[in-house]
Order: sequence, then C-alpha cells, then structure tokens
Amino acid sequence: MKSFIPIIISLACAVGLRASVQPQSAQNAPPLDPKNVDPSVKPGDDFFSYANGAWIKRTEIPPEYSRWGACNELIERNNDSLHTIAAKTSQTPVDPKLAPETQKVGDYYASGMDDKAIEAARTQPLAEEFQKIDSIKDRQDVLKQIAHLHSIGINAFFNFGAGPDAKDSTHDIAQAVQGGLGMPDRDYYTKQDADMKQKREKYVAHVTKMLTLLGEPADKAAEDAKKIMALETKLAEASRTRVALRDPIKNYNKMGVRQFQDLTPDWNWSAYFNSINLPESGDINVHQPEFFKAANALFKTTPLDDWKAYLRWHLINATAPYLSKDFVDENFDFNERILRGTQQDKPRWKRVVISEDGDIGEALGKLYVGFYFPPAAKERALELVNNLKEALADRIKTLDWMDEPTKQEALKKLAAMNVKIGYPDKWLDYSLLPIDRGPYVLNALRAAKFESDRDVQKIGKPVDRTDWGMTPPTVNAYYQPNMNEIVFPAGILQPPFFYAHADDAVNYGAIGAVIGHEMTHGFDDQGRQFDAAGNLRDWWSKKSADEYDKRRKAVVDQYSAYEPLPGMHVNGELTQGENIADIGGLKLAYAALQKALDKHPEERGKKIDGLTPEQRFFLSFAAIWRSKIRDEDQKLRLTTDPHSPAQFRVNGPLANMPEFQKAFNVPDGSAMVRPPDKRANIW
Repeated sequence: MKSFIPIIISLACAVGLRASVQPQSAQNAPPLDPKNVDPSVKPGDDFFSYANGAWIKRTEIPPEYSRWGACNELIERNNDSLHTIAAKTSQTPVDPKLAPETQKVGDYYASGMDDKAIEAARTQPLAEEFQKIDSIKDRQDVLKQIAHLHSIGINAFFNFGAGPDAKDSTHDIAQAVQGGLGMPDRDYYTKQDADMKQKREKYVAHVTKMLTLLGEPADKAAEDAKKIMALETKLAEASRTRVALRDPIKNYNKMGVRQFQDLTPDWNWSAYFNSINLPESGDINVHQPEFFKAANALFKTTPLDDWKAYLRWHLINATAPYLSKDFVDENFDFNERILRGTQQDKPRWKRVVISEDGDIGEALGKLYVGFYFPPAAKERALELVNNLKEALADRIKTLDWMDEPTKQEALKKLAAMNVKIGYPDKWLDYSLLPIDRGPYVLNALRAAKFESDRDVQKIGKPVDRTDWGMTPPTVNAYYQPNMNEIVFPAGILQPPFFYAHADDAVNYGAIGAVIGHEMTHGFDDQGRQFDAAGNLRDWWSKKSADEYDKRRKAVVDQYSAYEPLPGMHVNGELTQGENIADIGGLKLAYAALQKALDKHPEERGKKIDGLTPEQRFFLSFAAIWRSKIRDEDQKLRLTTDPHSPAQFRVNGPLANMPEFQKAFNVPDGSAMVRPPDKRANIW
C-alpha cells in the first residue's frame, strides 16, 4: 500500500527488494570469480553468456523467486541482517520515548510474526472498513469512500498525491494520475492475444475466490468479479500506454480547481479534498485529462452495487498479504505464481522484514546504518561520483553533435546535480505513527495513512529536498529529474557493486557504471527535458535537439530488435531511457577508469589473474547483471518494465563500444560488434 509519489528513474536492480552491507566473507570473496565464466562461448558472440554462462548453467532459480541473480544473492544475505535487527528489537524492552525507532521496529515485527493471532482474526480487524463500504447509499458516499481508501494508501479509481510542479520545481502541487486497476498494466485488459485473454480469465477467477473468502456466496462472488473486471477494463481503455506516460510535456496539464471540476462535473472535488484533509488544493497537475473525463462518466453511470464490489475488492487486494493464510495463499497464487511463475511464497519472517522496510523503512534504516554502513564507503562513493562527473563534463565539452550554447546549459545542469549517498541527513519523524503489537494489518494501514497524510500535507509547500525516495537498505539507485539529484542508498554500496579493497577496474565496471547510469538519466530522452533547477524547460537549440533525436532513435531501433522470448521483442520506446543510461553510464565509467589509470600508469599494463584492467572492467560490469528469469516474469516485465532484460543490459551497451572490441580482440562482423553506422552514440 503506497500513496502517490512523483516518478523517480531507478537502476531497478531488484524493485522492492532490499540489501545491506555484507559480512566479511562476502567482502573477501573474489570480485571476479573465474568459475562463473563459460569458456565455450566466445566473448564476441555473446558476452553476457561468456561472463556468466557457467553460473547460469549451475544455478537454479529458488522456488520463492521469479528471477535470480547477483542482486538477489545480495538481498538474501541482507534479509538475514535485517531479520537480526528486527528480531532483536522485538525481544528488547525499551522506553518508546527514549528509543522510538527501536520500539516501532520491534512491535511491527512482533505483530507480523504473530501468526496465531493473524489466523484467528482473519478479516475481523477490517470489519469497520468493510462496514463503511457496505453502508454506501449514494454517489456522495462512493466519493467519500474512495477518498478514505486513498487516505490509507489504497489507490482505487485513480491516484492522487503531491509532487514538484514540473515547471516550478521549488514547490509541491497536487497531482492527479490515472489508476484504479487490479492487474499490472492496461495491456492486460486491452490486448487480444491468447496469453492476455487467459490472464483475464484467471484474474476473474482470482477475484471471485478472494470475494468468497470474504464470505460472499459463490454465485454472487462470480457475478461481482465480472462487474469489477468490466469497470477496470473501462478504466484501462481510458488509460495512456506506458510509452505515452514517458512524455513529461504531455503529462503536464496544470489547471485550477474550477477547470478540473469542469472536466469532471459529476465528481465533487471540494468534497474529495475535504475528505482527505486538504482544505486548499491550489493548482493541480492533471496528468491525463482524458482519463478523468472517462472516469467521471464511469462514476456517474456505474451502479452503486458495482461500486461496492469494486471497493471491497481493492480493499482486500491491498491488505491480503497482512491477513490469514487463505488470503495470503490466494494473493500469492495469482500475483506471483500466475503472473510471474514463482513456485512458492517466502517464509513469514522474510515477508515481514520486506514489508517493514516498505512501511517504516527509515526507522528500520536508522538502526541498519548504525550496525552495517561504514563511513569509509560513503567517502569512497563520493570520490567515484566526482570522478564520473568529471568524465561526463569532459564528454559534453568534446561532443561533435552538440552546439556551444547547449553545451553550456548541459554543463550547468551537471554542475548543479545534487548527490545523496547512504542515508538521509534528516531522518523521518515517526512520532505521530502508532505502531503496536496488535493486528498486523492495522499496523500496515496506519503506516500507509501516515505516509498518505504526510504526502498530502506537502501540497502547496516548498519542496523538501532532504526527502528520499528509497530507504537506506535498498539495493538500487535513482535520478529525480525535478530535483536534478542522484541518490545511492547504503544498500547498493557493497559487493558485487562496490568492493572496498578491489582494484579500480572492478569498481568502475560495477558501481562506476551505476553512478554513470544515474547521471546519464539527467540527459536521457526524459531527463534532458529538465534544466539545472529541475524545471521542465527546453534548453536545447533546435540543431542539437534534432541531432539528439537521431541518436535516440538509433537506441530504440537497436533494442527493439532484441527478442528474449519467441515472438516477444523488447519495447525499444518504453526502455529507451534506461538503455540510453546503460550505454552512456558504461562509457562514462570507462572514461573515468582511464583517467584513474593515467594517474597511476604502473597499473595500466598490470594483469590480475591474467586479465588486463579493461577486461576486468567489462567482466565486472557483466557480473552485476548475471541472472536467470522465469518466462512468465519475463512476459510481465516486457509489458511493464522500462528496463531491458539483463542479457541486453550487458550486450547492448558493449556492442556499441570499440573499447570492448579492442579489450577482447573481437573481430569485425561479430555479433557483439555493431557496424559503425548503426552504433548508438549519444554520451
């Protein structure tokens, strides 16, 4: 359950999964394990398989995962670390006034682990919530109930929250965004291929089963599920595609309340704002006006009984992971087994730890960094960031396709790019969030309400630039265009991304490429449309913009040709920003390594384990993306994920780099060498 947050562009090593600094055994492990290499594959044929092939052959995806790779190995080790923190705090009596984070982390974990109480209670803790839905008598009640669900982090019908004004990034304004679906994407409702039709049938069966678990007779549950499907299908048909959602200009439609009210005459925005405790909304960015026009018609014409069924469904769909085993199992069956191919659920303690990181992540994170994050890692990461910034500045200055006025604006943006490393300078204050050892689901709902209230309170106020979009233990990184900032949580500053005692080639190939990736997001097809202050402003000359567009299209064409599953291609338009960042980030990291080697010429020709620095650089890059994935999860990601599959995140950038060809002596005409006139070359 999450309230609306402004979009951040992440590395997406493993979305929603966390990690910590590693035990000494991991720190001492060889950064490049020769046992992972498959010598039967030529580097020039398929470098991903060459670098990782032996690991792929001997590795099975664990039954509780839909994909498995270097990131997941890191996550598993971290889960043990977070488990230790949570379990110890749950067993340590503390004064909440003296140690509020310890109390909340301990009580949250204890409530989630009390399986006997959870099984006995089933949905009883939600009785009041279901009563509110059952008591709906008119459309005004429907409006109030949707508003109430939004206030507890359940985004029924549409999404609403705070975010920086794209053209005045110093202030947060209200943001209204399409939403209200129970499946991952609009395409699951609209595509007519056999697989999607089958998924829709299974979704209706899943909704039916969940409603019967709530106590509905089987016939009524089946009828309600069809009504829910019909309503969600209409919302999906009115929704923009994920490619269309990438356009920040088309998704910027700021208007006053009166204009928004005219767009949706049957939806009373004043009543909605009062219900979510927002007396003065100010201007609103209506990301998709056509969606809200269609939503208004649905609000007006959908029968009240259908609304009740829809809202009951979204309530139970959001809270199922926190309820008794029958709900947890059915929720897992559809969302993990059917949609992703996962074979079994994670053990309870692991699910609770992951949930706790999502719900009160800065409380858990504050304890985490005290135990596991050394200051030296932060200092070294900042040094690497500064070296990558220098490499990008050099690259901008020497671009032959960008004119001088545009270069100056780009350099200004790079110089202004803020960097956050490890953890927040100002921790989130959870003092107003009640967490106890009562029902697990109520702790989750209170945490969601706390975050929703905090979000709404930002509207109309200056942007808080101390806020983080990820928790400290997260294995990920991101760029936020409205803040022009790159953020690296503590969780990613560890093996296999960062080794405290490894040679520069390994660290530049791994964490260096990650840093370069996030920097390049400031200049990808989306990020380039924001200026140094984070405002949506066209700072490009027409000539430079046209040249950029040619190069952008080359990236789209390259990745659109990739076919990870028979008949299913990568969506080059959807993934272009991440692909641009992968290519640019690796080039910047390589340039930064060369600068480092220039400062230490004795290292340039030095081989380690028979490998040159350049070879170790590329092998290190490939190693962070080693992974296997189940076909169903791959299908889902090809529809929804702006990142390309792992093998193309490796082979795609390398095929554009003559430096890679030289490092491994790859002949012209090889699969890993794109012809010069086809190479993607932006940054």
